[in-house]
Order: sequence, then C-alpha cells, then structure tokens
Amino acid sequence: MKKMFSFLKNYRLAMGIAWALMLIELSVELMLPLFMAKIIDEGILPKDMDAVWYWGGIMSALALTAFAAGVTNSFFASHVSQGAGYDIRKSVYEKIQNFSFANFSKFPSSSLITRLTNDVTQLQNSIFTALRIMMRAPLLVIGGTIMALVVDVKLGLILLLVIPFILVFLLWVLNSGWTMFRFVQQKLDSVNDVIQENLRGMRIIKALLRGNHENNRFIQANKTLMKKTVSALRLMETIMPVLFIVMNGSILFILWMGNIEVANGDAAVGDVVAIVNYATRITGAFSVFAFIIMSFSRARASAGRIEEVLDTDIDLVDSEDSDPKLAVQKGKIEFKGVSFHYPGTKTDVLDEINLKVEQGEIISILGATGSGKTSLFQLIPRLYEATGGTILIDNVPVEKYKLENLRKSIGFVPQEALLFSGSIKENIAWGKEEASMEEIVEAARSAQIHDLIEGLPGGYDTVLGQKGVNLSGGQKQRLSIARALVRKPKILILDDSTSALDLKTESKLIQAIGGYSCTILIVTQKISTAIQSDKIFLIEEGKVIAEGSHEKLLNESQLYGKIFQSQFGEENLEHAKALQ
Repeated sequence: MKKMFSFLKNYRLAMGIAWALMLIELSVELMLPLFMAKIIDEGILPKDMDAVWYWGGIMSALALTAFAAGVTNSFFASHVSQGAGYDIRKSVYEKIQNFSFANFSKFPSSSLITRLTNDVTQLQNSIFTALRIMMRAPLLVIGGTIMALVVDVKLGLILLLVIPFILVFLLWVLNSGWTMFRFVQQKLDSVNDVIQENLRGMRIIKALLRGNHENNRFIQANKTLMKKTVSALRLMETIMPVLFIVMNGSILFILWMGNIEVANGDAAVGDVVAIVNYATRITGAFSVFAFIIMSFSRARASAGRIEEVLDTDIDLVDSEDSDPKLAVQKGKIEFKGVSFHYPGTKTDVLDEINLKVEQGEIISILGATGSGKTSLFQLIPRLYEATGGTILIDNVPVEKYKLENLRKSIGFVPQEALLFSGSIKENIAWGKEEASMEEIVEAARSAQIHDLIEGLPGGYDTVLGQKGVNLSGGQKQRLSIARALVRKPKILILDDSTSALDLKTESKLIQAIGGYSCTILIVTQKISTAIQSDKIFLIEEGKVIAEGSHEKLLNESQLYGKIFQSQFGEENLEHAKALQ
C-alpha cells in the first residue's frame, strides 16, 4: 500500500480541505446529542417552549452547516480519488509499455486489463471512502465514547467496555477479507481470460461448432468467481448481525442503568437520552465499518496486484555504455556465435548462429516450424536479449544503441498482421506519426495496397473494424507492410508476413521494396519468395545448416531440394537442376 500512498502527494491540499470539512461535520454530529439533552431538560420537561425554539434553532443551524460541509467534502473527495486513479492507471500503463517480452510472459493480458480497470476502480472507491467516511467513522466512535463519559461516567463505561471487543472482531474480518478478495480478483482474471480468448477466436469457434464447449468453459470460470465472491461477501455480512446484537444489547443495558440513576436522582433524563443517542450513532458508525472493511480489503488486495506490476524489474533496458548519438546508418547485420533461449527455459532455440547480411541485401530465412526463424529476427530490435554471442549492426554491438534509436531504424512486420481501430490512413501513419499524405500513399503503393484503398468508398479515410476485421488476411498483411515502409527504415523485417499473398502480388511487392534503401530480412515458408532474394539461409533446430543463392542450395542442400520438391514437384526439381 505504501507505493499507492505516493500517488496522493499531488492532492495533499484537497485532502486537507476534505478532512477539515469532515471534522466540521463530525463535530456537529457529536454536539447534537448535547443540544438534544438541553431541549429535554430545559425545554420539554419544564414545558418552556422558548428554550425548545432556542436550542432547536441552534441545532438546525449546525445541521445545515454539517450538510454544506458534507456536500463540499464529497466534491474534494471525488477530485482526489478520480485524480489519483488517473495517475495510477497512467503509471501502470506506462510501465507495461516498457515491458520486455519476457516481462509480458509473467502477466496474462487478461490480468493486466483487470489491474488497469477493476483494481484501479477499487482503489478509487477506497480513496473516496477514506476522505468521506473512513476517518469519520472511527473518530465518531472515539468522540462519541469520550462525550458519553463526559456526560455520565458510569453509563459511558458500558460503551468503553464493549467497543474493544468489536474492534478485535473487525480486525479479524479485515485480515480474512483481504486474503479472500485477493482470490476474487485472481478469479476475475480467469473470467476475463476466457472472454478474451472467445471473442478473439469467435470465427473458428463458430466454424468448428465449439460454442457449447466454450460456453461451458465460461460457465465454469464464472461459477468459480461467483463462489469466491459469495464466500468473501458472506464473511462481510457477519459484521452487521454481530454489531447490532452487541450494540443493541449495550443500549438496553444503558437504558436499564439509566432508569435506575434517574430514579435515584444521579442522572437527568436528558443525559440518559444523550448517551443513548451517542450509542446509536456509534452503532451507525460501526455499521459503516462493514462497508469500510469490505472496501479496504478489496483495495488492499488490488493495491498489491498493482504494485506487483509497478515493482516488476524490466529486464531489457538501455545498457550503461549505450551512445545516445549512435544511430543505424547502413543496415549491415552480423550474428557471431549467437545463442538464445527464452526466459524460464534452458533449451536453446538458437545455437551458435553465424551469419552476415550486407547493406541493402535481400535475404530469406527458410526452415520448419519451430526451427528458430522468428526468434532470430526478434533479437535484432532487442525484443529479446541474446543469451550468448554478439549481434552487430553496422559493425557495432546492438547493446551500444539506445533502444529508441535502434528501433526507429527498423521496420518490423510480425507474423500476425495487427491493425488498430481507426482509418486506413491512421493505421499506415501509425508507423510514422508525422508522415505526410504523400509518404502514406507511397508506402501503400509499394505494399501493393493503394489501388484497393482507392476503390473503397472512403478511400484512405475508410474506418477499419477492430483488428481490421473487415479486411482479408492478405489485405491486412499489405497494410502492415505499408505501415513499416512509411518509416523509411534502414532494416526491414518481414516475419512470414507475405504468406497470404498470391505469387504475382508478392513478386511485385518484393520488387517494390527492393527499391528502398534498406536491408531486407524475410522469414518465409515459400520457395517462390526465397528465389527473389540475394541470399537464402536454411535453419534447422536453431542452427544455420546452409546458405547461398537459390541455385547453390538447389545443388548442394538435400533439405532445400526436398522443400523445393514439396512445393513444385519432382519434375520441376529436375528441370530446375537441368537448366543450371
């Protein structure tokens, strides 16, 4: 919780005003029973209406003052809670944006969404409650007990003896509730995870008639969340019956003892009424404790989950000796004995990789699924850190570059084409925020998507659905490539991002991007793509087993020959060799 308190520093003045107004409201509430005693003893019993009007007028004026203080307090409490919630959410989101891929593997996306939404909301509610009633309730209990002792020590002692028992009970509920609500938030993560997967995979679910199966998965996750929530709320609900039994029993005992004292002349009727009034108010304050404890328990659990994100060490940052002035100029790449395994595993997916790519070359990486092709390319922009060996760009180790400078020089198109809600123009310009319309059109032309865009009713202003749902796979891939090209990168990485294109379109695309002044790296499964490269690297089980031109590999690599044969047939293989 300490880290959460740091977000309140900018709101100290507003918090001070809110608490001052709360104290005014509390002071009035503690004074009203005394004036009620005055009305009874000096007005009602002696039948003096002037005294009733006098003290009643003072009570009314004080009540209006308390009302105004309460309304203003709510305004400042809302300002602080909403402002702090904004700051917390902003800090968590910025932290997530700086996560490495290894950091992301520790937190499912559904959990991060819950932490940014539900958990922050719990904290906002708790901050508002703290400024509005959380401090007021315990102060009312303390102040009410003190005032009861001032009015009549004997009757006040009854409250003094009962309150510690209730406080011990409430602390036990608080600790138990924190643990239970932490489980509730975790189960909420699970429900969000199922929802995300279902919405993302709705097409395949419908196509394969797996709706019932997925519905049962959701029901199971939802039922578990319900059970955990019910268990936590049941514990909270025990507070009220216990409070009312103990406090109402105390009030009955006060009335019984008060009757004896009035009969003996040791107390005035107004004093007994005042103490009963204090006991009633303390009971009301304790009933508010049930809400406060539930709110604080949930906030404590949520604060822990948010701090878990904020305290995460980002394992991929600029090195101490990185040069802020250093930028990629040519795009020459060299891997020297590079090995890599994913965080949390010990098996190398890349083993002693050695390869060199000259400035402006187009190279293709071929290999079976799981051979390490994507892993190889992810090391260039330092999405992951190599666990062995050295990667050089323009003869400089990648660690020497600032991450921002390095990644500004790279156009990266991942396997899954990801588009954002917005217009086509905005999606292309997402690669370069200050891109002009001419640059956007140029990138679209090179990506072989301009004619299609022009044919749409809205042209470049056509709004895309979520993740580009209203486009085909090939269209999404070409838009993603245009987004990378608009950056005018020194290094362009296409990670199997032309798989949905036909041969003719793909050929035009590679020819067009070949005109850019950049080094082009292509992960592909298609020989037709590799043929158009200057050099081909063949990877198997994390090792480069062959490299060279299409003609060289066709003659020297048995594996390459098998791949060619599987895609073009035995006759074409023999024909291709004969032509050489």
